[in-house]
Amino acid sequence: MYTLFGSAGSGSAMVEAALVLTGAAYELERASSWEPDSALERLRAVNPLLQIPTLVLPDGSVLTESAAILIHLGLQFPDSPLLPQDPARRAQALRGMVFIAANCYAAIGVIDYPERWCADIDESARKRLLSGARARLHAYWDLFADTFAAAPFLSGDAPGGLDLMAAVVSKWSGTRKHLARARPQFLATLVRIERHPQIAPVWARHWPDAR
Repeated sequence: MYTLFGSAGSGSAMVEAALVLTGAAYELERASSWEPDSALERLRAVNPLLQIPTLVLPDGSVLTESAAILIHLGLQFPDSPLLPQDPARRAQALRGMVFIAANCYAAIGVIDYPERWCADIDESARKRLLSGARARLHAYWDLFADTFAAAPFLSGDAPGGLDLMAAVVSKWSGTRKHLARARPQFLATLVRIERHPQIAPVWARHWPDAR
């Protein structure tokens, strides 16, 4: 059985949904650095950075980094829709997941923890840093939307790992309002992903008030 460390409304939603798509047995451990009453010490034991999602595999080994987890599960369960069967489409799915991890996550890290990127930051510098990071994040999502076409999902006929990553990261990073203005068709794809029958129950658990 897999053990997934995560928290409601966080990036662990994409791995939880991925496990659902594979049909694998798993258990959830609520843990996050912002929830002092959660399983922090158990998470620290497997991931000293306290990052979520963290996935403990059935053999006891540990996987971190969302893109790596999704890619591993796609390879482990080749009959699942997590990675496209077509080599060309699979290559683009891998490219898209790494794009989000390398670019969008970097901007989100600045937005969430500006003090890590600017020593002795004052309020004026903080506002400028946040404004620049948000603009950069929005530009990354615009480029992503223009690069990765949906047919009808980003992974093809069914939602896969790229779909899960795009839907979840755009949700918890607060990018949806920007996309509604700048890339409404791409936003419609994200909504289609989250409303997929296999994904919707996971989504409702993480974002019960989502409309």
